[in-house]
Amino acid sequence: MPETLSTDADLHRMPTDEDLGRLQFSTLLYYLHCTNPDNGLVRDKTEPNAPASIAAIGMALATIPVVVERGVLIRQFAAKITRNRLRYLMACPQGPEPDSSGYKGFFYHFLDIETGRRVWQCELSTIDSAFLFAGALTAATYFDGDTADEVEIRQLAMALYERADWNWARDGGPTLTHGWRPESGFIPYRWRGYDEGLLLYIIGLGSPTHPLPPECYAAYTETYEWRNIYGRELLYSGPLFTHQLSHMWIDFRGIRDAFMRHHDTDYFENSRHATYVQREYAIRNPMDFAGYGELCWGFTACDGPGWGKRTIAGVDREFFDYIARGAPFGPDDGTVAPWVVVASLPFAPEIVVPTVRNFARMNLGMTRLYGFKPSFNQMYAVENNQAGWWVSPYHFGIDQGPVVLMIENYRTGLLWNIMRKCKPIVTGLRRAGFSGGWL
Repeated sequence: MPETLSTDADLHRMPTDEDLGRLQFSTLLYYLHCTNPDNGLVRDKTEPNAPASIAAIGMALATIPVVVERGVLIRQFAAKITRNRLRYLMACPQGPEPDSSGYKGFFYHFLDIETGRRVWQCELSTIDSAFLFAGALTAATYFDGDTADEVEIRQLAMALYERADWNWARDGGPTLTHGWRPESGFIPYRWRGYDEGLLLYIIGLGSPTHPLPPECYAAYTETYEWRNIYGRELLYSGPLFTHQLSHMWIDFRGIRDAFMRHHDTDYFENSRHATYVQREYAIRNPMDFAGYGELCWGFTACDGPGWGKRTIAGVDREFFDYIARGAPFGPDDGTVAPWVVVASLPFAPEIVVPTVRNFARMNLGMTRLYGFKPSFNQMYAVENNQAGWWVSPYHFGIDQGPVVLMIENYRTGLLWNIMRKCKPIVTGLRRAGFSGGWL
């Protein structure tokens, strides 16, 4: 049975508040079900024995205002949960030792969900730490009361954020590195060119203790690629999530930095164009993948069928595991991610809504626990599977947050309104050269 009783005529009907609320709530349950109650650490994905993801913890923190405002938890208890999580994170060991939780105020990408210590010799991640800090700043701004718990939340969240040494993370260069490992030092890659790093720089620029100098932001934007794609002028980045994650917290409507002033647009409008480019790529479907079209698109970093090759209808096809897929220049293997379409709801609801309704008819879990399955591939046949083709068996913590937060920003602007009052974010935006609009 389809999950919603929609007909073709219903596809273009705007969703009711109840429709969005149901999807938002089922998606939100991930952060309640997949959190260790002892310490507040959140599983990276639903695979048994998966470690905690520091970015997923940040997104869980950011969803707390939604949990309260939507009546899932009362504010008093949500504050205690937030306080305990922040207490634990502040107590996690920081130092150069390989088995610590972080170093120089940043955290390792993945932590043991019981001990809070590094796993897999993973990297100390600047971007994943930034998502954690964004979540902590959300909590600090939202919990503005004078109760002991709310006062402590603000103290802990700011202490967590303020100890990050952003200039150390530059490793002597003008831009931020991707991270560091105790075994080998800094990762050679840097945050340059447009992507989710936009949030990273704004948070680093806003630090009251170790702020990045404004020239770091200029160095980041120097490598931007402005392109004309399908007749649309836009700042290019292939994976759709890169056009969304910074927008979960920051309302970019009407505020501009030097680059956007030069092109007479803003990052919000740019994300709208990027959403349309994704749909147009699926309509054109240059590689002739199964299922692609006006109501089936969404190419981003996501799980995939696995590394390998298959010959399908006489055509050699290459498939990938977890990789940052993008449009229109790839990589692409036929894998579509419903969550990333939902997360574009504030930018282009008129094309997102019909696509989401189509996904709902495909039995991809919209109304079930944790919401939509994160990705599927209609090109990759799988036996003994209800759909007949590959569907991701797991949900991921970093996919859930964008759905919850962007639905809420579409419905009420809650996160945007909270973060307009967040001093470090406002400071970071101004130091990056943003002006106009609400700023």
